[in-house]
Amino acid sequence: MSSPSGFARRLTGARLDSEDLSTTFRGPFIEVSDFMNEDQLEAFRQLLLEKRESVVKRARETIEKDMQLDVADLPDEMDLASSEYMQAFTFRLRGRERAFLQKIEKALQKIETGEFGECEDCGEMIGLRRLEARPETELCIQCKEEQERQEREYL
Repeated sequence: MSSPSGFARRLTGARLDSEDLSTTFRGPFIEVSDFMNEDQLEAFRQLLLEKRESVVKRARETIEKDMQLDVADLPDEMDLASSEYMQAFTFRLRGRERAFLQKIEKALQKIETGEFGECEDCGEMIGLRRLEARPETELCIQCKEEQERQEREYL
């Protein structure tokens, strides 16, 4: 058996393990403080802050390095077109990262307001394993799967 990750070790201060928490505390009437202890919330907050810093760092690097298009460095029209395509592609990636950053900010705000871990669709608590994998998630696994099924139907 492999050793737990650093994040998993930070979660070991729980009163119950993640399996117990995901099945014992269900429904919108459970306070997050009953679902997760303060050490776990702090571990999630730190993980979200690390993710936010990583996204901001990549955005800064993009602005400093990738967004400078100097026609003198590109000897022909093909090089210029290729460079413009890569620049547009990079902008699209940054747009996705902007949406990701907004989700991170929303999750951090939910930690502050005591709503972290609550599914926005059904109001049930999101399992700790899902939160560990994607702490910025807004939906429990059942609601996310349903959302994805509906998206496939409309394609």
